[in-house]
Amino acid sequence: MWANWKGYLRIAEGVVRNYCLSAPGPGHCRSQKGRMADSGLLVPSSCDCFVSLPPASANREVIFGKNSDRPRDEVQEVVYFPAGRHAKGTKVQCTYIEVDQVEKTHAVILSRPAWLWGAEMGANEHGVCIGNEGVWSKEPVGEVEALLGMDLVRLGLERGSSAHEAVKVIAELLERYGQGGSCKEEPTPFIYHNTFLLADRTEAWILETAGRFWAAQRIRGKGKRITLYATLSSLEERQENIIIFKRTWLLRFTKGTQNISNQLSIGANITAEHHGLRQHAQEQGWWSGKGEFSFTEAFSLVHQPSRMEAAKARYCAGQQLLQQHSGQITAETIMTILSDKASGICVDSEGFRTTGSMVSILPQDSRLSCVHFLTAIPDPSRSVFKPFIFAANITPFPQVQSPSFGDEDPVRKIPRFQSQVDRRHELYRQHQLILEIMDRNQKDHQRLQEMMWKLQRQILDAMKNLLAGSFTLKPQELASLFCDYVGTELKLYK
Repeated sequence: MWANWKGYLRIAEGVVRNYCLSAPGPGHCRSQKGRMADSGLLVPSSCDCFVSLPPASANREVIFGKNSDRPRDEVQEVVYFPAGRHAKGTKVQCTYIEVDQVEKTHAVILSRPAWLWGAEMGANEHGVCIGNEGVWSKEPVGEVEALLGMDLVRLGLERGSSAHEAVKVIAELLERYGQGGSCKEEPTPFIYHNTFLLADRTEAWILETAGRFWAAQRIRGKGKRITLYATLSSLEERQENIIIFKRTWLLRFTKGTQNISNQLSIGANITAEHHGLRQHAQEQGWWSGKGEFSFTEAFSLVHQPSRMEAAKARYCAGQQLLQQHSGQITAETIMTILSDKASGICVDSEGFRTTGSMVSILPQDSRLSCVHFLTAIPDPSRSVFKPFIFAANITPFPQVQSPSFGDEDPVRKIPRFQSQVDRRHELYRQHQLILEIMDRNQKDHQRLQEMMWKLQRQILDAMKNLLAGSFTLKPQELASLFCDYVGTELKLYK
């Protein structure tokens, strides 16, 4: 067992040195220009989110994970924003529109497409994690620019101190501002509505939307008889022997795992909902007004787009993978699931691929730090999940942040997306060269893959022992943790 943090870093550096001594010379690499995706080929786009709660988790931890599957050449960056205080009455500019700012925002770590304001996934200083997915329903998508689902992810993290509170934040913003606008950095609009998976140290929520309408379902690891008052202003839990009250719903017993994959999944087991949800469904002729109300049955399209049909297979595969490991799920388990290409969960196609991934450990013991692992680059099966822990004075990590183009950014000009810019950050560029080498030479592929696995194992062992109390980190070591491992990964690639 290593005595301190520097021991782990030395081992990680040793992994890199051992590879560099045996690696081919610089002439083996060649430069590349940004490859543009074939916009004429539309393959099923997808995302997958996972959560495990005790007793499904191996330890007293909630484990969250997400693959962000986006247009193949879209660059995803990792950014940190500290907590902030804001003057009353100020506005905040999101991707397309302004919304009212709150007086206090939480510190957040985000993984996001580099062209937009929001995020595909992220976490905040209170141990809240959120990921979103695109869905299509009977409710028409809005071409009028409003909030993107990715904006709502960031807003929920900046304003919610628990998963429950973040659900209310997103629902309120959705009802007030709506969702709409293109979700791709291309002239041809690509628009969808959103589902969200939210988790904290104690519980998880699924929030599914159709326009400004929404339904939410609470997930717990251990089945308990509880009732939940489904009003937006107050979701109140009561431990009682009587199960059904007016305007309450019984939370079903759960197995402690859940996943979402580009489709509506909330049936009659609704914990909270938009106040006019059922009335709207009835007015549209999607529900008779009698008998059990199912959000999925009422709002799902009769004829699903091909991308949503493909999502069903991934959803089932994700459920099976979670169930196979139930009771023993760790961060490494979720990383392995996110790297699974046979199931389609790790996407690698001509049009779309997994452009960024995230896994978080949320210990139920509040004295322990939450650990968030982010790749900042495509293909989790051929990249490294690097750890981030919230601390004071976080060391900047410009190696995974894209260049800024200010007012000249194509997303800022009207009409939008009429030109393209190079958003690749340093780690992205180096990683693309390595993927090119791996695709060209099987021997190099195996050697580089082994080095990545060894580095990942060192990182996982270090974080496991940190949470077990085998060693501690000084404040500055915590602050530089993510930056240090980004640097180690870059050394491996160079």
